[in-house]
Formats: sequence, structure tokens, C-alpha cells
Amino acid sequence: MSSNSFSYNEQSGGGEATELGQEATSTISPSGAFGLFSSDLKKNEDLKQMLESNKDSAKLDAMKRIVGMIAKGKNASELFPAVVKNVASKNIEIKKLVYVYLVRYAEEQQDLALLSISTFQRALKDPNQLIRASALRVLSSIRVPIIVPIMMLAIKEASADLSPYVRKNAAHAIQKLYSLDPEQKEMLIEVIEKLLKDKSTLVAGSVVMAFEEVCPDRIDLIHKNYRKLCNLLVDVEEWGQVVIIHMLTRYARTQFVSPWKEGDELEDNEKNFYESDDDQKEKTDKRKKPYTMDPDHRLLIRNTKPLLQSRNAAVVMAVAQLYWHISPKSEAGIISKSLVRLLRSNREVQYIVLQNIATMSIQRKGMFEPYLKSFYVRSTDPTMIKTLKLEILTNLANEANISTLLREFQTYVKSQDKQFAAATIQTIGRCATNIVEVTDTCLNGLVCLLSNRDEIVVAESVVVIKKLLQMQPVQHGEIIKHMAKLLDSITVPVARASILWLIGENCERVPKIAPDVLRKMAKSFTSEDDLVKLQILNLGAKLYLTNSKQTKLLTQYILNLGKYDQNYDIRDRTRFIRQLIVPNEKSGALSKYAKKIFLAQKPAPLLESPFKDRDHFQLGTLSHTLNIKATGYLELSNWPEVAPDPSVRNVEVIELAKEWTPAGKAKQENSAKKFYSESEEEEDSSDSSSDSESESGSESGEEGDSNEDSSEDSSSEQDSESGRESGLENKRTAKRNSKAKGKSGSEDEEKENEKSKTSDSSNAESSSIEDSSSDSESESESESESESRKVTQEKEKKTKQGRTPLTKDVSLLDLDDFNPVSTPVALPIPALSPSLMADLEGLNLSTSSSVISVSTPVFVPTKTHVLLHRMSGKGLAAHYFFPRQPCIFGDKMVSIQITLNNTTDQKIENIHIGEKKLPIGLKMHVFNPIDSLEPEGSITVSMGIDFCDSTQTASFQLCTKDDCFSVNIQPPVGELLLPVAMSEKDFKKEQGMLTGMNETSAVIIAAPQNFTPSVIFQKVVNIANVGAVPSGQDNIHRFAAKTVHSGSLMLVTVELKEGSTAQLIINTEKTVIGSVLLRELKPVLSQG
Repeated sequence: MSSNSFSYNEQSGGGEATELGQEATSTISPSGAFGLFSSDLKKNEDLKQMLESNKDSAKLDAMKRIVGMIAKGKNASELFPAVVKNVASKNIEIKKLVYVYLVRYAEEQQDLALLSISTFQRALKDPNQLIRASALRVLSSIRVPIIVPIMMLAIKEASADLSPYVRKNAAHAIQKLYSLDPEQKEMLIEVIEKLLKDKSTLVAGSVVMAFEEVCPDRIDLIHKNYRKLCNLLVDVEEWGQVVIIHMLTRYARTQFVSPWKEGDELEDNEKNFYESDDDQKEKTDKRKKPYTMDPDHRLLIRNTKPLLQSRNAAVVMAVAQLYWHISPKSEAGIISKSLVRLLRSNREVQYIVLQNIATMSIQRKGMFEPYLKSFYVRSTDPTMIKTLKLEILTNLANEANISTLLREFQTYVKSQDKQFAAATIQTIGRCATNIVEVTDTCLNGLVCLLSNRDEIVVAESVVVIKKLLQMQPVQHGEIIKHMAKLLDSITVPVARASILWLIGENCERVPKIAPDVLRKMAKSFTSEDDLVKLQILNLGAKLYLTNSKQTKLLTQYILNLGKYDQNYDIRDRTRFIRQLIVPNEKSGALSKYAKKIFLAQKPAPLLESPFKDRDHFQLGTLSHTLNIKATGYLELSNWPEVAPDPSVRNVEVIELAKEWTPAGKAKQENSAKKFYSESEEEEDSSDSSSDSESESGSESGEEGDSNEDSSEDSSSEQDSESGRESGLENKRTAKRNSKAKGKSGSEDEEKENEKSKTSDSSNAESSSIEDSSSDSESESESESESESRKVTQEKEKKTKQGRTPLTKDVSLLDLDDFNPVSTPVALPIPALSPSLMADLEGLNLSTSSSVISVSTPVFVPTKTHVLLHRMSGKGLAAHYFFPRQPCIFGDKMVSIQITLNNTTDQKIENIHIGEKKLPIGLKMHVFNPIDSLEPEGSITVSMGIDFCDSTQTASFQLCTKDDCFSVNIQPPVGELLLPVAMSEKDFKKEQGMLTGMNETSAVIIAAPQNFTPSVIFQKVVNIANVGAVPSGQDNIHRFAAKTVHSGSLMLVTVELKEGSTAQLIINTEKTVIGSVLLRELKPVLSQG
């Protein structure tokens, strides 16, 4: 039966109606094909009869069936004449369904729909709001230019309708009318301007959508409605929120100055010295503006913050792009947590979010570093997601996390998804170029992959190795020899061509191998791919120029083969090379420069992120996703140099509210003023300005949050003044409320306000909750007014009791014991990133704990380092050295002893550590202050510094009573270790688990007398704090240690070879430290 209905469906008109009839009364003929042919027309007629029936129940049943068919995607246009007759039905249920049907088919059946236009016009006056809205929808769906004036009139009337639902549909109709007749633009803008003033959350999103469609450049329409849109944003429906946020992002970029210009001040300060006073004054004014955030700018940033917790991914993405494009860089970090949350959604959402994160992570790595684990690839991820995650991991790679990432990449290379495995190898190559410390490690790892069974992995490795060798061609002869051997087994053309190019470029470094490779290639020339043939020709030309004795005949043979090749590119290349390198009478002037042309120094390839140039598109847009400008894309403008006049956003209606002040209120305020002195009045005014944020959701509430969210918004008084212009009435109410809480209550409020100012940005979450709740509180303003009157009266009775209890309360509240009350709020937020970092750093080998036992140092060097020279320190000299003992101040700290000398003839007092300027993660335990140091006196003190397994410099100030001196401590890499005692068996076991990218090695050449066991032992322990491991072989010396911070093993092996060479091997998870230690040990072991 289904096959028959399908065959009928392919025919036009009647077939579709047949299917409808069959759907409507499918139970009539269950007997197969016969039922179809006999009762098709009858079924269709039945539906029509039901619509023409006098009974509303039959009509309703028929309409439900027809709408059901439309929902299934079936064509019901045949029934249009029968349905349209019921448009004037008295039954509201039937009328609603008829309008649903007409909205769908009015555009297709325009002539029939026009017949009922008078009915639609009457329906626009219907008492039921759903009917009015549906009539407008149908009217705007009839795409006929003749009825444009009727539509225009209907939209104007609907825009003034009492029902917000009808006004919302009027906004939708604006876009339809504009696409039908763009000449109506000016009249439509008037309607848009009217609807933008609407206070309903139902209308806001739709009218902004119409604004974006019709007149996106008319920013002046938004000025007066800007604050209202910001405050309504939380309550608008989700898709309206997306549209409004995108529009407000564009608005902010035209109306506010950039919050990012933080480095300009220094440059300007230098110039100001030479300029006249007038110029200096102008520049000072200009320079101040970028550092004082406009209260309206802050309002937008604050009111969008709660939407980061929206369930709709599009809303979160919209807020994220707003923060990225218009918020201060110090605040943009809060979006990272919300974007990472979206990665739990379906793959389509993941794809868009990851693309945006990839663009962000290029410019600001720090935002996503705490969430590194979230970008690890899962086996169930599709290839497109995997490659994007790889891109982000590459952008986030740095010296601290590269060890963890390289271990992760080693797993990815073994993936069954070959495209992903190839992308991983390219990623390893990019990491190698970006982080110099791991270049050799990555190169060794890629060489290991050349023995992989999978051809695609090998081919990709060859291509990446070629790029890496191009960047540092010296001392890689062994790798080139190894790759030359692979030519027999590799069949992928790109890989073969890459190997030939490498051999050609380095033919003078491998003089024995290159001619033999050319000989092999000459044999298989005719069967090679075109790409490989071109490289064979290039190799022949290079060898002809550098080693013509061995390769002259071979090259001529290859040139003859190329001369008759089927591909014209190869024939052309052959002719060109022959004329250039083989001297003859016709040779031009170029032939004498042949060697310079072929063996010129080639620039190293630049391995860049494909997302590098996407940041000029607005994030979250189709243009950003496609990386090309899509139709309808509106570009973000550059920040203005000087902010336009902010007073255009002030609304006149609020000015009237100032004048409307009931007598009761004035009396209350006067009575309150009598009680408070002038200084206390000032305090209260600042309190009430910050309180107004929590008491009302209006524009006046900029201040409290601005102190938490932004370092730029330094002047709270300016905030409260601008807020006073726009929301004075709310502030007065808040002021009365703050005073009405009684004496101790008001002081409590003041103390809380101070705490909120001093609390750091980790309070962001709680502040967003206050902001979202503040809007609902503003609606119950009238209730709070009546309460405040009652409480004020009680308060006035209390004032007669005297002032002594007030001062008592202040002294109690000023005690430091009360300060910790506010700290628990801040704890949950910063606790996230350290735990993630701990997880990352804790990726040690599980078996290492049973093996590691810290032993005493076998050697302590007496070398000291200058911390502060006596000339720089005004007579105070300081030296430090590393005693190589476990630190008493903490397990993860390196112990340092500092010797302080007084070289003057006067006593130096109060020697202590001042300001510390430590990189992120580093911690320092300082020595206790020294009261005084006698002339020519000396004292030794101990310190502990946690260097986080890195050689980063710890900068701090060494201070005396009168002066402060900036000093630095940079640890040698060998002092970041603790010696470990272990057996040879355990050493080999651990070494076996730390191969591949966890292994770095180098060849050492030195005189035989420098390779005696005692000399090697002395040199190694002098450089690094390692322990000797017993060895059963005379030619192998082993040393073991662990890093102080993370406890990762560091295994050092010196293996003596024949002659005067030795191989130095270092195995460790901390590849950066390993490669630095290798660089320090190699020259020491090589010299006599």
C-alpha cells in the first residue's frame, strides 16, 4: 500500500490529494490497491464535506487532521478553497487552526488568499489576541505587492496593540514587509522606533531582530533604549537574547572607548615632558578616558554575565563573544569555564565552540590553560572534533605542560583514524618549532615513527621531519642517512619526494649516500609519480654541480628519460635543467650561476595555525566558521578614539521622576539628616549608591559590581553620579532602606560594602547571582517604600537614646576577626584551577613511588652566586648557594642559603624581604627579618623557593631600613633535583618506561683520559644533584634523581663507545628540564 501511495505521490495535484484522503480516513480501505483506486476521490470529498458541514466538531476534526498532515511534511494545498471558507468561523479553535493552515499556504495560493483579505482585516479587530496575531501573520505571508499599503496599516495598528503577543507579531511582520518592498523602509523605521520603546520582554527580541534586518546602521534608535535593553536581557526569550547581545556588541564598539589600551600611558608620559602645558592637558584628558570605564559599558558587561549559565548554547556563545570583543582583557577569563561546559553538548555545538576557542587561544593562552584536560581527544569524537582539539592543544602548549601533551600525542599517533594520526604528527612538528627546548625530543620521536608499520604515519613523519630539519639543518646527518634507507620501503609519493629533496639539499653532508640514491632512483624513474620525478631531476642537477665525477653520466641518463616523459611539466623541467647545468655553446649567462640557483639557502617553512587570521571576523558568526564574509555579515567597527556623548542615553522620563517627590519622603530625609553629622552623611551617600545595586535592577546599580569586575573602573563616585542621572528615584528608596536598618544595621552595611570592594574577582559568581536577583527586587519597590517609612519612624524613636552605642558598634565591627566572614564565598571558584593543575602535574608514573627513596647528596659544590653586590647594595653584600638538602619549609621547595655581609662602618638595620615578583605558580618562604647587622659583620640565613620544576627567575626585593634593592635568584637546572638511591634492575625498568619522546640523547667526543669512572662521576655530580646507581658494566655509568616539585624521575646514562666517543642519554617525563640538563652536561663532559 505504501509503495502505491509513493507512485501516486510523484504525480502532481490529484496524487497528493489522494494521499491526503487516504491519510484522513485510512481505516476505510485496508484491502490494498483496490481500496486506493475505488475511493480516492470519495476520501478527498469526505474531508471537504467535513469542512463544509454545519457541525463545528466535524470541521474541527478535519482541521486537526489537515494540520497534522502539514506537520508530517505532506502537501495539503489542494484543500485551500475548502479551508479558506472557514476563516470567518465563530468557533475560536477552528479559526486558530485555519490561520495556522493559511500562514503555511498563503504565499503559494495568493489569488485565493486575496479573496479573504477583508476577513483578515476584520480579524485584526478580534477581541482574542491569538486571532489578531494570527490574522497579521497570514496577511504578512501573502507576498503580493498590491496589498503592501494594507499590510503597512495593519503593522502600524498592531504595534500599538495592548497585547504584547500581537506587538511581537507586528515586529515579525516588519521583516516580511521589508523583504517584499524595501521602499517602505522609512515608514518601517518609525514603527521599529516605537516598538523599541516597548517595555515587554516578549517584544524586545523580535523588534531588535527587525532592527538588524531593516536598519542596522541606525544606532541613534538604540541610545534611549540601551539601558532598558540591558536590564530586560535576563528575562527575554533565549533567541531574543542572542539577537540583542549581538546588536549590543556592535553598539558598544561604536559608543565606548577601548578598555584594552593599558600600555599607552607609559609612552605618553615620556612625551609629555617636552610638550607645552596645553598639549599636556589635552593628552592627559585623552589618556584618562580609556582607563575610566563608562557606567553604561559596565552595565552591559554585568547584565550579560548571568547568561553564561544559560541552558541554550547559542546564548552562552553570544555572551562569550561579547566579553571577548568589548570587556577588559582581565575579565574575559570568566567565559572559558562556560565554553568548556558547552563541550558536553552534541558534536555540532562542540564544532562551533571549539572553532571559537581555537581562535581565542592563539591570542590569550592563559584563559584555557586550566582546562587543558577538557581538550584531550576521546576515542568517540568524530575526526573534525579531534583535529580542532589538537589545534587548541597546540596553541596552549608551553614549557610547563609540553611533557604531558607529548605523552598524550604519543597515544594519538597509534589511533586507527589515520587522518587524525597524520594531524597529530603535524601538531608535534608545530610544538617542536614553537618550543625550542623540545625540538630535539620531538625530532627523535618522529624518527622513531619512521619504523611504524602504517605507511600514512611514516609518510607524514617524513614530511614533518623535512620541515624541522630545514629549520636547523646542521648536525642531522644521521637522520638523513636513516631516511635514505627508507626509500626502498616507503611508497607514498609526498614522502618519497620529501626524502629526495632533503638528500639533494644536504648532498654535501652525505657525499657517499646521495649518488647511490640517485642510482636507485634512475632505475625506477619511469614508474615513479610525477612529484617524485621532479625531485629526482632536482637531485640529479644538484649532484651534477657538486659531485660531477660520480654522477655526470647518471644525471644525463635521467635527463634523457625526462626528455621523453608523458608529462609536460617534467619535459619542461628537463629542458630547463639541461640548459642550466650542462655547458654548451648555446648556454646563456645564467649557467655560471647554476650552483647558486640550485643550492641557494631556502627559507624555513612557517608552521602557523589555520585560525590565525580568523580573529577579524566576529566570533560566533557564520563568517568566522567559514572564514569568508557571508551575506548579511555586519562587521564590528574599531573602537572610537574619543567616546561619543554619553548623555544621549539619558531618558527624559526619569527626569520627571525627580520632581515627583511626595511630602512624606522629604520629611523622612530631613529627619534622617538631623541625626547624622555631615561626615556620616557622606559615608551613607556612598553606601546607598552601592546598596542600590542590590535593591534595584535599574541603571543606577553600576558600582558594587564594577569594583569586583574591573580594575579600570576606579572611580566609584563617577559611577554613582552617572547612575544618579538615570535612576535617582531608586537610589532615594535605597538610601532610606539603608538608614532604616537602625544604628548597628547601617554600620554593618558599611562594613559589608568595604568588604565587597576589597574582595577579588573570585567573587564574580556570587555577584552575578545578586545581579540576576536584583531585577526581581526592583519590581517590588513600592513595598519596600512603605516598609522603609515604618522602620524610619521606629529609628527616629531610637535616636533619642543617644550616640554612645553607635561608636561601640563601630569599634566592634572594625576588628579583623570579622573579615574572614566574607572569604567562604570566594573559595569554590579559585579552587577549580589549582585542582586541575594538580591533576596535570600528578601524571607521574604509578610505579615510581615504590622505587624512589631520596638519598643524601654525594657532593655539595661550594660555588656561590652573587645576589647583591656591595656597590649596588650601598655596602650590603649578599651571596647565595644551594646546600642540596631537603628544604625544611616545604617538600616541594629548593633549599637556599644566603650569606649577608655588612661592608660598611655603620650598623645596617631591619634587613628583610620586601615585594615579591614571582611568576605564576612559584612560591617563596622568606627568612625572618634581621634586626641589625654590625659593621664588617656576616650572617647566614635559609630560604625556600618552589620553582615548579622550571628555571624561571624568582625576583624579589631585599630591603633594609632605608633602601630596597631588586634581586633575582635563577636556579641551575641541576639544583632542581634530589638524589635517588635505586638498584640497576629498577633503573632499567624505569628507563624502559621512559622512552620515545621522554628520552633525549647526545654524542660526546673527548680524550680517553676524560672518560675514567672517577672523572665522569665528578663532572656529573658537580653539575647536577644526582645519586650514583650501581652498574654491572664498566662502560656504562648511571645516575638517578627526582625533581623537587613533582617528584618525576630523572635518569642519566653515560655509555662509553669505541674510540673517544660516548653517548649521554637522559630519560624523564619532564622533557624541558631533561633537554636543558643535556645541554649543560654535554660541554662539561666533552672538555678536558
